[in-house]
Amino acid sequence: MKWLISAGETSGDIHGSLLMSEIAARDPQAEFQFLGGEAMERVAGHKSLIPLERLAYMGFSEVLRHLGDIRRNFAEVERALDSFRPDAVVCVDYPGFNLKLARKARRRNIAVFYYIAPKVWAWKEWRVPAMRRDITRLYSILPFEPEWFGKRGVETSYVGNPSVEEVDARLAASPSHDDFCRTHSLDSSAKLLALVPGSRVGEIRCNLPVMAEVARRMQPEMTPVIAVAPALDRSLYLRYGGEGIAMVEGDTLRLMQHAGMSGGAALVTSGTATLEAALANTPQVVCYRANGSALSYKIMRRLIKVDYVSLPNLITGRNIIPEMLLHNCTPDLVERELRLIVGDTPARKAQLEDYHEMRRLLAPQLHAAQTAASDMVTRIKALKESAVK
Repeated sequence: MKWLISAGETSGDIHGSLLMSEIAARDPQAEFQFLGGEAMERVAGHKSLIPLERLAYMGFSEVLRHLGDIRRNFAEVERALDSFRPDAVVCVDYPGFNLKLARKARRRNIAVFYYIAPKVWAWKEWRVPAMRRDITRLYSILPFEPEWFGKRGVETSYVGNPSVEEVDARLAASPSHDDFCRTHSLDSSAKLLALVPGSRVGEIRCNLPVMAEVARRMQPEMTPVIAVAPALDRSLYLRYGGEGIAMVEGDTLRLMQHAGMSGGAALVTSGTATLEAALANTPQVVCYRANGSALSYKIMRRLIKVDYVSLPNLITGRNIIPEMLLHNCTPDLVERELRLIVGDTPARKAQLEDYHEMRRLLAPQLHAAQTAASDMVTRIKALKESAVK
């Protein structure tokens, strides 16, 4: 069977490559065309239709500057749909691009599977009618999503969360605490405070100054360490408050893990890292500063249709980790919440117990890529058999 798989950013490339491997295991004659990066290229054995760097445009201003490139990308994808004639199009996250691709595929009577549901339950619910019209089957990695989408007429399956198995595999290969600290020139007897300000320049500019100020207040009780994102220069972190603070580059998950093991904690910018910290059993406070205004907070609360922004809270449906957002993300308020979870405290114990409940809800017995691929292959085979009859 022929498969066209679209992933528009680095995380989607990783998820897409795992999904491709599982599809190939169930469909030995599988032929792939794809939009992705190096991970998907290794599985397919050939280059992407469009290089990943020509796809990963984020934010209104960046999209506006590259409208010509985006139009050319869609023209190229449409040519592939017409010449390759896939049996299925598989969209991996990245809704701004992939929902348009889904519409183009549906108009050609091609089945559309969507792996990793767009978070339209948070905002942009207006996208739901198009999803209902264009998507054959939606595959969710958050356990509350099937009910939400189902009520709105979008056929959805929960397939497990890929972060669980990915994080557990990486943690299983993690060095001992002493070895980790030795590698990064850290005191193994100290409580570590992991500062995880995000992987984008804007996130670091907004969040690191607050985190760094809190970190300095916690010394010498705790040793702060900044998680440096891959491909970002350390000078960026120095510019926004990191001077004099230790840094660990490209090893954020293990830094958070060893912060928890040391009796310490993490300050984490809202995003996937909050889920990874929870899976690593590291107590945390979520920080999201942006421009820090109360007006922005009120606007955000009107636009966002959910009670929480961090994944552990969304998954459990409860406030298991404190979320310090916008004007509430100040050194004083973040420090107050942090001190509650450092050392042998009731708040720390409660957060760790809630992490276990979160793991249970994520159904770790499900392997997301395997479950989704198996269902996709079964559905396409049934469609082809039905067409023959």
